[in-house]
Amino acid sequence: MESWNRQDPHRMSEFPEPPFAPDPPSPPTNEAIARALERTADLLEARDDNPFRVRAFRRAAQSVLRSKESISDLTLAVGPAALKRLPGIGEGLAGVIDGFVRSGGQHLVYRGVGDVTPVAVLTSLPGIGEVLARRILDLLQIRDLEDLELAIYEGRLEQVPGFGRRRTAALRQVMNSLLGRRLRERSRELGERYRIGHPPLSLLLAVDDEYRRRARDGTLRTITPRRFNPDRLAWLPILETRKDGWTFRALFSNTAQAHARGKTGDWVVITFDRAGETNQCTVVTETHGPLAGQRVVRGREDELLSG
Repeated sequence: MESWNRQDPHRMSEFPEPPFAPDPPSPPTNEAIARALERTADLLEARDDNPFRVRAFRRAAQSVLRSKESISDLTLAVGPAALKRLPGIGEGLAGVIDGFVRSGGQHLVYRGVGDVTPVAVLTSLPGIGEVLARRILDLLQIRDLEDLELAIYEGRLEQVPGFGRRRTAALRQVMNSLLGRRLRERSRELGERYRIGHPPLSLLLAVDDEYRRRARDGTLRTITPRRFNPDRLAWLPILETRKDGWTFRALFSNTAQAHARGKTGDWVVITFDRAGETNQCTVVTETHGPLAGQRVVRGREDELLSG
């Protein structure tokens, strides 16, 4: 009599191996976490949510990007409490980030908005339903409003079925309104921080001069900007330097407005930091008035006139 557990080589085992379990998703990078936070800010902003909440998500995204530590490693090893030592991240945002990391970067859940996905961000805009949002994602791989802005600017959105010139023009107006509001909020925030202290005007103009000179000479390292760079070329020079106790980072503006006006080689965005306080300004060549032809720091023209 054949033994009960003898296996026939021509027959499947009566005790097959358990099915293969796929590996869990890799923990998200700092950039992926920052993008998810920015996406949440986009969704809240499109819904006219509290501007302070929108700003909190954007600050948290910048804090994550600037961190030299892996946020995923930190939260998986220690927990969300470890994230609260990062600038701009309190208990609530630490919990949101912790949940996103533990989902393998698949789900960022925030109260009142649910799972913040690219589809949720797109459907928050007027004229875009779920079917059209998924079509945009499938054809253009858009993940947030920055990607959508780029697709509108490059004319790729009109290639999506369901998007003609009229719908695209209407959406462009919505995007301009959202981005304009974001710039106003940023200007107001910088105005508040200006009372705390900005570098002297002469120091900012010196950084601007060094950056443009070294960019012309080709002595700066270049980075690959994500926006307005479909070929993913490393074309954008960047300067990082320290002067008089300040840390500076300068690079040409890579916004839609700078591209539209042909100012990507003129407008210089300078980020400056001291004692953990980070701010930003833009230096441009003035085109009219008594300062025409001079380099000016936007918002501080009066200092040049009075000096």
